[in-house]
Parts: sequence; structure tokens; C-alpha cells
Amino acid sequence: MDALESLLDLLDLERIEEDIFRGLSRPTAVPRVYGGQVAAQALVAAGRTVPADRSAHSLHAYFLRAGDPGAPIVYTVDRIRDGRSFTTRRVVAVQHGQPIFHLSASFQTYEDGLEHQAAMPPAPDPESLPTAAELLPRHTDRFVDPSVVDRLLETRAAVDLRYVDAPPYATAGQVREPRSQVWFRTAGKLADDPLLHVCLATYVSDMTLLDSVLLAHGRGGWASGDIVGASLDHAMWFHRPFRADEWLLYDQTSPSASGGRGLGQARIYTRDGDLAISVIQEGVMRVPRGRGSGPGPGRD
Repeated sequence: MDALESLLDLLDLERIEEDIFRGLSRPTAVPRVYGGQVAAQALVAAGRTVPADRSAHSLHAYFLRAGDPGAPIVYTVDRIRDGRSFTTRRVVAVQHGQPIFHLSASFQTYEDGLEHQAAMPPAPDPESLPTAAELLPRHTDRFVDPSVVDRLLETRAAVDLRYVDAPPYATAGQVREPRSQVWFRTAGKLADDPLLHVCLATYVSDMTLLDSVLLAHGRGGWASGDIVGASLDHAMWFHRPFRADEWLLYDQTSPSASGGRGLGQARIYTRDGDLAISVIQEGVMRVPRGRGSGPGPGRD
């Protein structure tokens, strides 16, 4: 089974009751469930209880506990409201008898209305940028454990993700503007199912959003050993139709870091310049003891 097929199988939850679903996990580069996976699975669970003519337009989620990749995750859907235009669902993900994740999602029937959007920022063509398989091995010496390169390549094989500028791990120790851009698409074609494309974008959205926080302080990230971090909460708004198997530009910035937390915000554009998604995430960003405040201004 190739990587994309394996990911799609991961998102195809088992329905064990009318509003209860069960999902498995896949190995990751860290000993916990990848946050984008549990968010995408929870959205799948919510979407399967919603009429087919209603598309996801927003989600708001909290990561409560680290997930155990060796145990199934049970998703319970609460049908909060079914209105004439909007449907609201709440999903709780449970492992070992404890909630690990909470999601609220809203779905809407299509409507015509006012139209405007922020302009797409400039970016080079994705084909001109190195693939992960070309980029990561160049920086093996930047990681505390060099074997993390192979693990990262394996866990991200279902997605073609390309950095516009050097990623944080490549320039650790150098303070940069808190902005990062990546192009991404799935590594193969997807079915014409709008919910599937939204769930795949949700899956990818957790991979790089806090990079901009790292750049502002010259940090390389968890694999470089200079930051201990985890996602805390995550919100997405789906503005316009898009396909996750076609190139999407993920333009990410960080307006603030304080109190051991960092905030990332982003816009995702289609290659044609349509603003498809807005994203905001806050995460724990702690400097390991003995690493000091680093090169950035103030303390991390």
C-alpha cells in the first residue's frame, strides 16, 4: 500500500454506533499521535453525520492530552444543531478512558453573498523548489538524532511539501522574519469528495504552522533539540472550494510569543490565487533547561 493510500485508509473511520467512530494511528517521528491526524479524523467523524449538501466552513479544536499511537481512538459525535442553513457538531476523541481532543465544526449549505479576499503573496513556482527527499538529507547534522530524517520522510510521504525558504532547522541560531511559506499537495489524485479534501488540508495544516514562531527566535525545532513544543488549539475557516491534490500555498506568520506559548496564523491559497482557508494555532513553545534564551530578542 503506498503512502497516500495508507493515509486515506487511516481517515476511513470504522463506524461502531450511529454517532461513534473508531480510528487507528500511524507511526510518527515522535512518540505520540500527530495532531493533524486526530483533527482530520475528528472532522471525518463530524462530516459523516451531516447532510451531503452541507460543506465544512469552520472548525475550532483543543488538543487536551498526547495521544497513544498504539491504541485506537474513539470519536463520539454530538449533534448540537441542525438548522435550515447551518449544522453544528461537537466531537470528543477518547483514548484509555480519557478525552485527548475536542473539536467543534460547522457546516453550511451553499449561498451566494458578498465577495472579497486578501491578495495572494508572491511565491516561486512549487516545481522550482526542492522536495523533502532532496532537502532533509542535506541537514542531517542539524538533528539530535540523525535517524529522524528517515522517520520524517516516511511519515510525510503522502504529502508533497516544499519550503519556499529554508526551514527553521536549516538556519537554527539565525533570527529571521517570523514568516514561512510552503507549497503542498497530496502525493497523488483524490476522489471528488469535498469533505475528503477539507480533511486532507486539515491533516497537513498542523505540520508547519508554528515554524514562523521558531524563525523569530533562531530556533530549529524539536528535532534540533532547542524547543519542546506541542499544539494547544487550532482553528480553520474554509472560504472557497479547493482540491488538496493540487498545489496550495501555505503562507504562515507569527504575531506573538509569550508565556511559554507561540501563536501562528496563516492563509492557504490555491495556485490560481483564491484564498481557500484561514488558519490560527497556538502551541506550547518551551526552551529546554540549559539552552538559555538564545539569539533572539528578549527571552523565549
